[in-house]
Amino acid sequence: MIAATALIAASPALSQHTGHEMPQPADPHAGHTIPEDHAADAHAGHGAMAEDPALPQSGPPSEAFSGPAHAADTVFPPDVMAESREELRRNQGGMTTYLFAVDRLEAQIAAGEDAYVWELNAWIGGDIDKLWVKSEGEGAFGGSLEDAEIQALWSRAIGPFFDLQTGMRADFRPGPDRAHAVIGVQGLAPYFFEIDAAAFLSDEGDVTARIEAEYDQRLTQSLILQPRVELNLAAQDIPELGIGSGFSDLEAGLRLRYEFGPQFAPYIGVEWQHQFGDTADFARAAGGDPDRIAFLAGLRFWF
Repeated sequence: MIAATALIAASPALSQHTGHEMPQPADPHAGHTIPEDHAADAHAGHGAMAEDPALPQSGPPSEAFSGPAHAADTVFPPDVMAESREELRRNQGGMTTYLFAVDRLEAQIAAGEDAYVWELNAWIGGDIDKLWVKSEGEGAFGGSLEDAEIQALWSRAIGPFFDLQTGMRADFRPGPDRAHAVIGVQGLAPYFFEIDAAAFLSDEGDVTARIEAEYDQRLTQSLILQPRVELNLAAQDIPELGIGSGFSDLEAGLRLRYEFGPQFAPYIGVEWQHQFGDTADFARAAGGDPDRIAFLAGLRFWF
């Protein structure tokens, strides 16, 4: 290799001393003239690269939203694709589903009075529209029913995580019954807080509201701690129902449940129950305690 390099470097000198020209390598492109209009096209003359009319033709990109609503309709019959899309919709969220859930079925043990409480929810419908039925109530063991209500609501999704609900509510109690128009929202707030907030207008013109919030904190796959808060408000005094204006009452509790399966979970807990202002005065006048601690034992299930 070194010798060859030296020989090439010395070739001019050799030619001077010998008087003979050294032969030069042949030019592989000698005698080939490249047309001026052909030089700019790197693929000119390649017949295999010519565009085939049967293949999609190249061209400038189409503007957004300028084509058909469904691109597949340009390739397959539109009626066939419409049928396929409807089948997909039914199987990926358009079907009718239902749920019946008893969120609370519990005994409350407190000084002076032991009570039972229930709260259930049921719905049927699709992803966007549902019919909801809600019921809750309470009463004293060995006594009469103190309060019960049932709501029938139309629920409409207004976002990925919240529904707008409107409908009617009927109350049943030893005192005067009431019927209410209902409007509210229900859904999953950031950080997985479940929220249910509603305003009620009674057939007597009374305006009240309720806000419920709860959160499931998994301690293990089966053991779940649930903080829960319920706040009731009223726009005016309703003496016949023992409700005062403003914040009327608050329930704040912790429930620890064990899920033997997703559909069956007994629980225990503790709850602080407090009444405010005129509502507390009405409770005292009726011989009740406006501030108490209750120990809870109950069952949650659904199907």
